[in-house]
Amino acid sequence: MQVPGKYKFIVQLGKALHTYGVPSYKSQIYLTDIAGKKGIKGNYMDTPTWINYVFYEEEEQTYNYVECVPPGDLNLGALSRIVEITNDVLSNKISFDEAKIAIEKLKTAPFSYGKLTELAAFILSAGAFSMILDTSWASAITASVIGAVIYGITLLAQKSGYIRSALESLIAFVATLIAGLLSLQFDQINISMTILASIIVFIPGLSITTALEEITSRSLVSGTAKLFDALVSLFKQFFGVVLGLAILPLFVDLQPNHVVNDIPDWLDYLAIVVLALSLTVVFKVRTRDVLYCVIAGFVSFFTTAFFDFTGILVSIFIGTIVAVSISKLFSKITRSPQLVFLVPGIIMLVPGSKAFIGLSSVFLDAPGVQNNMGSQVLYIFMGIIGGLIFSGSFMDRNIKKASSKSMLPVQ
Repeated sequence: MQVPGKYKFIVQLGKALHTYGVPSYKSQIYLTDIAGKKGIKGNYMDTPTWINYVFYEEEEQTYNYVECVPPGDLNLGALSRIVEITNDVLSNKISFDEAKIAIEKLKTAPFSYGKLTELAAFILSAGAFSMILDTSWASAITASVIGAVIYGITLLAQKSGYIRSALESLIAFVATLIAGLLSLQFDQINISMTILASIIVFIPGLSITTALEEITSRSLVSGTAKLFDALVSLFKQFFGVVLGLAILPLFVDLQPNHVVNDIPDWLDYLAIVVLALSLTVVFKVRTRDVLYCVIAGFVSFFTTAFFDFTGILVSIFIGTIVAVSISKLFSKITRSPQLVFLVPGIIMLVPGSKAFIGLSSVFLDAPGVQNNMGSQVLYIFMGIIGGLIFSGSFMDRNIKKASSKSMLPVQ
């Protein structure tokens, strides 16, 4: 179906905003504002798998265009660039024709840091997160080795549709097997923590953060669908861990190790910086935003740690508010989307981490670890949602103003 020329840019922009991960309610606001600059009236509904455009040509005539657009790959660099292009159009810094060319260039833009750098990022992120979890040197080294293996699997997934479809379960399964087998030789390996650390880059922190942001902004259809999709991704990883823990006892006598934390506490400060820096490579953050991402991750993590005495709910709540406010500040400074800086602060607060910590303890019959695990996961969820709701006071005034003018469809 041929799209009329006057609507082509809006359709092109909507697809790009969707593909690169701009939250649905913000995409709808951007499309409404861009259409207004072109003198076009319309309504737009962005869902996780399709976009509906309704243009009002005359008082009683409309043009309706629906396009199926699957979710894109995680690429915070492209996300920053598409938002920058949109804001430049709205502020009259570039023309619509220049914006069209810039959007086309995004499809082939080299946001990757290179294979060697990405390999180092997978290794360092796994090792650093293991150190943050207060495990042991043996666990941190094992997690780093597994991180390298997992990166190799992700490269294979780029060439194999089958591996790509089973990627989340496969990497969790492989991580469980390696961690379990090595724990037989090295008694200072904490199996559950090592598994979690080695696959931390696959924990859907960004998806859950985006989903919760959309739900709290009343974009219910899109937010609920994205939250369910993130939970399904977690369940896929759960299955891989459960399968590995079910297979290992058939061949070896797998028992939970009594691990002594032999990593100095002061190294946590270095580990959080290394983790945040590694995640910027994995998430393809633009180099100009890297320093701000590291600062956001560092401040958010240690804010939560500092208020740990208040309990998990309050500490997560305060940590989320700090993460949102500092990401708003950095967004204003750099003109990059808030989500770019929010991810490093939120990724270790999501319930997936706690759930994974308790998962293997159930199958290994580790005493005490799984106690109150369900309530802790619920408290983390409540803390993040509450933090996002109350941090609305830091909301960009331009977005609020645009939202009040927009004719957004009720979701």
